[in-house]
This record gives sequence, structure tokens and C-alpha cells, in this order.
Amino acid sequence: MNVGVLGTGMVGSAIASRLVALGHEVRMGSREAGNEKAREWVLGAGPNASEGAFADAAAFGELVFNCTAGEHSIAALEQAGAANLAGKVLVDVANVLDFSGGRPPAVGVGTKDSLGEQIQRAFPDAKVVKALNTMNCDVMVDPTKVPGEHDVFICGEDGDAKAQVAGVLREFGWPAEHIVDLGGISAARGTELYVALWLNLWGVVGSGRFNIALVR
Repeated sequence: MNVGVLGTGMVGSAIASRLVALGHEVRMGSREAGNEKAREWVLGAGPNASEGAFADAAAFGELVFNCTAGEHSIAALEQAGAANLAGKVLVDVANVLDFSGGRPPAVGVGTKDSLGEQIQRAFPDAKVVKALNTMNCDVMVDPTKVPGEHDVFICGEDGDAKAQVAGVLREFGWPAEHIVDLGGISAARGTELYVALWLNLWGVVGSGRFNIALVR
């Protein structure tokens, strides 16, 4: 499958590298083609990897991952182009983090909205699925980094889109029974705000090698 990954940071690189390792063709997108980080990633990832501007990656992908900084995601997706996203599954992995008041950052956009919802409203013809934003990037693509049973959450308005994303998560190694469907895209409010607790837990644990488990 052709996959577009928007963003050249740790999250984008981790997801793009894992997808290439699984045999997918991946194009990494950034503000401008020829981005230094994107070119370095291509050199290390091999022949199934390519890079370009946000619009190039969005047009290339049958499936698109938003791994941009959450506070800039809408602008990045506007550069990607609504026409390039129309009809496609858009996996939103981003979190809004406001460092203006220092660390830890303020998290999310509020209790009555979420970045996932904002993206769905801004790009109504895309099928937005919020996923993977509640954990560190190495755990996203390899759940065995955390011992034991733990969960990943998805939410979105389109059932078929969520099923496709769940299929990719299973390729990453997530057992089907630990992919928890929270319902519509408004559930992104909870997963995004959880990141505030996650950041505090990182301070306690001392690394990002942990995750949440739903104990029933």
C-alpha cells in the first residue's frame, strides 16, 4: 500500500520506518520537498521510501498519517490539500502541546473540542481516525516495547476507516483485542487530554516505555 506520512519528527520517522519495514511504499511529507530530515530518512529507509512536500505525500498515499505538531496540523493539512485528502483515511496521531508557559506544556484544545474534531470539520471529505496519540512513538509501532497487555485507542466517524486503521495497527503488532474503539471522533477529546497525565507519568517512570491498560 502507498502511505503518506506528514511530519519529519520522531513520530513521523518511527511510523514511516515501520511501514517501510512492513513492505509498504511510504512518502514522507514536509513543508518543502528536499527537507534535510526527510532526505536523511529516505537514505536510511531504503528503496520503498521517498519524500516530498506535504501535498506530494498526501497525493501519493492511499492512507495518510498526520504526524505534524498538533498546533500546526491544520495549516500543514491545508498545505497537503483538501483534494489530496478527499475520500482517504487520515490517521491523526498529533497532540496540541503549548510550551508558552514552560514545562510541562498545556495539553489539548479544551474539554468541548479536540484536534481530531477540528481536522474532521476542516476536511469533511477525509475519513479522520484518531489513533496512537496516547503513547511514545517507539511503543506505537512495537507494543512489545512495554511488557504485558496494554491498549491502543481509535475513534472516528467511519467504521470502514477505523477497520482499515485497526488492520495497520495489527501489522504493527497490536493484538485485535487490545485495539479499543471508543466510538465517534469526539472521543478524541479524552485521548488528547489524557496526554497531560501521560506527561506526568513520564516524569515518574523516567522514560516513555509505558502504556495504559484497560482492566475489566
